[in-house]
Amino acid sequence: MNPSEVKVARVVSGQTLEVVGLTETANLISPVRLIGVDAPDLHQRPWGEDAKKFLETLIGGEQTAVKLEFDLENQDKFGRTLAYVWKDNVLLNEEMVKQGYALFGGRSPNHKYDTRLDRAQQWARLMGQGIWSPEKPMRLTPSEFRRLYR
Repeated sequence: MNPSEVKVARVVSGQTLEVVGLTETANLISPVRLIGVDAPDLHQRPWGEDAKKFLETLIGGEQTAVKLEFDLENQDKFGRTLAYVWKDNVLLNEEMVKQGYALFGGRSPNHKYDTRLDRAQQWARLMGQGIWSPEKPMRLTPSEFRRLYR
């Protein structure tokens, strides 16, 4: 799949969007999961809501055009499209990790930007950004939280 421009219908969470324009059916809404991003669960307060709000800010509102870039595996087990999301030459997946709103979660076989995402996480940790804040660190990873509370 080549990169494709779509419009954002809404931000579902810090790692999932709903977009229009991914399929031939013009108004069909498709879920898109950001590759390499493991954002806090929405019930993981306050980090889950913060991550969602930050992604909304990065996108800049509904009907905003973004570019989806694909890797080796195009869908996850839930049927969501897996993509790197670009807006104005900014890799949103990387920005979410770099600003401390999500963890880097390498998912095989999609590794195209693993080095960038890993460096972004190292930077966020060193700077105490978001979930790495020394005053209010996130204690459970998103997957640990889902395992315990879902």
